[in-house]
Amino acid sequence: MNDRYDPGYGGDQYELVGYDEYGRPVYRQVPAQQTQQQTYDPYAQQQQQGYGYDPYAQAGQQPPPAYDYGGGQQQPVHGSYDPYATGQHQGGSASHDLYGQAAAGAGTAQQPRVAEQTAHIPQQAGPADDEEVRDRSQPEYHTEQFGFVEEPDDNSEDVIDWLKFTENRTERREEARRRARSRIVALVVVLALAAVGGVGYLWYAGKLPGLSSDDSATGTATAAGAQKRDVIVVHLHDTKGGGTATALLVDNTTTKRGTTVLLPNSLALTSDDGTTTTLAKSVEDDGSDGTRDALDTVLGTDIEGTWRLDTPYLQNLVDLIGNIDVDTNTDVPDPGAKKKGAAPLVNQGKDQTLSGKMAVAYATYRAPGEAQNAQLERFGQVLQGVLRKMSSDPQAATTTIQTLAQILDPSLTDKDLGSFLAGLSDLAKGGDYKTDLLPVQTDGTLSAQASAGVVRNVLGGTAKSPDKDAAVSVSVQNASGVKDNTEKARVVLLNGGFTFLEGGTPGTAQATSKVTYADAADKADAAEVAKTLGLPAGSVTKGRTSTSADVAVVLGQDYKPSSD
Repeated sequence: MNDRYDPGYGGDQYELVGYDEYGRPVYRQVPAQQTQQQTYDPYAQQQQQGYGYDPYAQAGQQPPPAYDYGGGQQQPVHGSYDPYATGQHQGGSASHDLYGQAAAGAGTAQQPRVAEQTAHIPQQAGPADDEEVRDRSQPEYHTEQFGFVEEPDDNSEDVIDWLKFTENRTERREEARRRARSRIVALVVVLALAAVGGVGYLWYAGKLPGLSSDDSATGTATAAGAQKRDVIVVHLHDTKGGGTATALLVDNTTTKRGTTVLLPNSLALTSDDGTTTTLAKSVEDDGSDGTRDALDTVLGTDIEGTWRLDTPYLQNLVDLIGNIDVDTNTDVPDPGAKKKGAAPLVNQGKDQTLSGKMAVAYATYRAPGEAQNAQLERFGQVLQGVLRKMSSDPQAATTTIQTLAQILDPSLTDKDLGSFLAGLSDLAKGGDYKTDLLPVQTDGTLSAQASAGVVRNVLGGTAKSPDKDAAVSVSVQNASGVKDNTEKARVVLLNGGFTFLEGGTPGTAQATSKVTYADAADKADAAEVAKTLGLPAGSVTKGRTSTSADVAVVLGQDYKPSSD
């Protein structure tokens, strides 16, 4: 082969012998004698021997001779190259077909070479060391030879779609969270406004839980003390069993609410003569006028009238209005039963329908060992049941009162009482009615709770218990079996400078009298009380008293009043 590679620096020369199966040139070393005849022209054009290339050459034509820029004309190269195999290779001693086709009609004559002309080896920069030769033996790859670099993957669109779907779903979730937070905030605002509005309405209407309606401001911002109230006092007299029960009926025309205030019999009052007494004793001794004035003084209210309701009239009233419904809290035995173990007249339970007789028995019943307040609360239940059943028409209610044919206190007429009960009936039917028990301490005085609660809020008054000064309070219980002994003992004690408190009458009589004191400091006072009543010194003992009175006295059958 005439094609060769001249390193140009005196080293070994190589000539091209062909191409391997991958299209890479293959060289071999040229003997020394050949290298002396040929020189390498670095400026030789592509028309070299065996590799002269004329892209515009026509078939069968000779390419123009190559020229040496040094001044001499290059001899024509015998080996010509037609890359598209459209022409004939001339001077075919070293011809090559790149596409594997045989050259046809190549000339056999060979032109003599110019001594300086050498074959140009494409992509051969010069001699290289062994490592560079080894590197050239490896195939050289370029990015354009790999389709997967430029061609999109079939799954790439799916990945993009999945990323878009994931992003959209995340955005939708964030948007849903934002909307949920907005809804929660709006709901909280609405609930807060509703709560404030509800509380405001309850405050305005006087129905706020934990507070009395009368303590609430109304639409006119009226204070509790300036509210308009109509108040009457009711005294229930048990004509058969004895004893009384007292309650106040309050109609607050400002707040449109009604209340029954139950007054315990132990409530301390100031009697007409300035001495301290109890409510029960005042009802018996001072009558309606004296008791009403005493209540006004203690409670700071203005009672307009007194309704004395004896048990026979209560029975007739219930029968006239057609029975009442009460949630009874105990069984009440029949007072007229002749045999023990008979069925009770009133059964315990909810919504028990009571006739006139049953209502009287329930209102006056007091079980053995029960406090008087238990019986008082039953009386309050009967009163509220009567108001719920009473007609709300003033004329009809007045007719009912007139039908009773009872003799009323001069301070209260039939028309006034009928109109008053009709107004309370309307409130009771509408659920704007309640019953409160006046808190009274064991000594009969009013506590601070009563002053801040029932007295001020419901009655609009100011509590003022009687001033006992330094007088020793004495509670007297008559167990002598003689009814008049209580009054005689009262007169004696009042004349001796003591404060008298009614202690009631026990169920059974006792043989001996007792004078008891709870505090050692009251021992001398107890001895003085015994001396005043004419009781022996041995009757004085230390123990528990039934009330907060300084000294408690139980009159026995041995008691002999000094007035006899």
